[in-house]
Amino acid sequence: MAVRVGPDRGGGLFRRPRREMRRDLAQLVCAGAGVGLGLLVPLLTVGPDAKSEQVVSLLFTIGFGVISLVSIIYSVLFLVVQFSSTMFTPRLGLFREDPLVWRAFAFAVGVFIFCVTAALSIGTKQTVSALVPTAAMLLALVALWLMRALQSRAFTSIQLAPALASIAARAHPLFDFLYTAPFDPAASARPRPAPTGATTLRWSGAAAVLQQVDAPTLVDLARRRGCVITFRVPIGGTLVKGGPLADVTGGEMTGGKGIGTEASRTGVSESELRAALVTGVERTFDQDPELAFRLFADIALRALSPAVNDPATAVQTLDQVEDLLTRLADRDLDIGELTDEDGAVRIVVPVPSWEQYLSTAVDDLIVVAAASPMSLQRLRTMLDRLLDRCPEPRRAIVRDRLRWIEALGSEQYPRIWSPPAGT
Repeated sequence: MAVRVGPDRGGGLFRRPRREMRRDLAQLVCAGAGVGLGLLVPLLTVGPDAKSEQVVSLLFTIGFGVISLVSIIYSVLFLVVQFSSTMFTPRLGLFREDPLVWRAFAFAVGVFIFCVTAALSIGTKQTVSALVPTAAMLLALVALWLMRALQSRAFTSIQLAPALASIAARAHPLFDFLYTAPFDPAASARPRPAPTGATTLRWSGAAAVLQQVDAPTLVDLARRRGCVITFRVPIGGTLVKGGPLADVTGGEMTGGKGIGTEASRTGVSESELRAALVTGVERTFDQDPELAFRLFADIALRALSPAVNDPATAVQTLDQVEDLLTRLADRDLDIGELTDEDGAVRIVVPVPSWEQYLSTAVDDLIVVAAASPMSLQRLRTMLDRLLDRCPEPRRAIVRDRLRWIEALGSEQYPRIWSPPAGT
C-alpha cells in the first residue's frame, strides 16, 4: 500500500521526526522563570512584611536544600536503569526517557535559581513582603511532590507487569496509527520492482542507529529533483561508515564530495539525505514498530536463561506478544512506499513484514523454550489462537512454527505433551 505524504505532514510511520530538544528547552525555561521571578517577587509590597535577614537565610536554605533533590533524581535514575538492564534488557529505557525525570530536574533547577536570585535581589532591605518566603515554600512543596511522583514511577518501572504494560502502551498507538488498512492478499502478491540504473549513496558518518526519517522533507526534495529514494537500511537498523544508505533513481545532476561522490550523478546528495535523518546510539519507539517485539523477546529470553530460570516471566511476556501479533494479523503491513501529492512514489523504506514480526517474536524463544514445557505450551497456545485470526496467506509461517513446537514438545516431554486438537 502506497502512503501519500503531503507538504506539511508525514504519512503513516514516517511522520515528521520529533527531535530531542524539549529537555534542554524545559531546563532553559525553568531557569529563566527562576531568574525573572527572583527579581520580580521581592519588589512586591503585597501582604505583611518580614525581616530581610530571616527571609534571606530561609531562601538560601530552601534553594540549596532543593539541590539535594537533583542528586536524588539521578541516583534513582541510575539505580532503576541498572536494575532494568539486569532484570529485563539493556535496551529498555522507558524510565530514563520518562518526561517526569527531566521535568522534575528542570523544576528543581528553577526553584534553586529563584531562591538564590531572590535572596541576592533583597540586598540591604530591612523588610520584604512575606510573599517571598511563601512563594519559596510553595515551590519547594511542588518540588517535593514531583520527587514523590518520580519515586513512585521508579518503583513501578522495576516491576515486571508495569514494565511489560509500558512497552505495550508505546506499541499500541503506533500500530493503530500505522496499520489502518485491512490486509489485501491481491496487493501483497504484487512484486515490487527493483530500482534500475540507481546510484548508491553511502553513509559517511560514524556507526549509528537510524531512528527516524523526515519523510515530508525527503518526499518534497525527491519531487523537486525528479528522483526516487530507496533506503537500504530499515528504521532501527545500523548505519555503518561506508555502507549503503539508499539508492537514488533518476534526478538532476548535483555536486558531491567525499564518500558520497556517487551523488554527483543523482538529484540528491548524501549530505542532503543525512540532514533529513535522525540517528542515535540506540533504537527508539518513534518510528520503529519492531522494537516492542525485540524488547519482549529479550525479556523472555533472559527469563528462560539458566542463570534466571523463570519460565513464568516468559509466559507473562508472551501474553503481551500475543496481543501485539493479534493486532497485526489482519492489517496491511506494507506501508513502505511514500508518494507525493500526485501519487508518484518518491520514498521507499524497508518495513517489517508479517514473517519478520513473527520471527522476531518467537523464533529465538522456541529454541530456548525447549527446556521449559510451560513456555512451549504457552507458545503453542498463542500460535493456535493466532492461526484463527490470520488470513490464509499468512498462516503458512504460523503452521511452520507450530510444527516446530509440536516436534520439540513431543520429543522432549512425551509423557506430558498432549497431541494437537483434531488429531
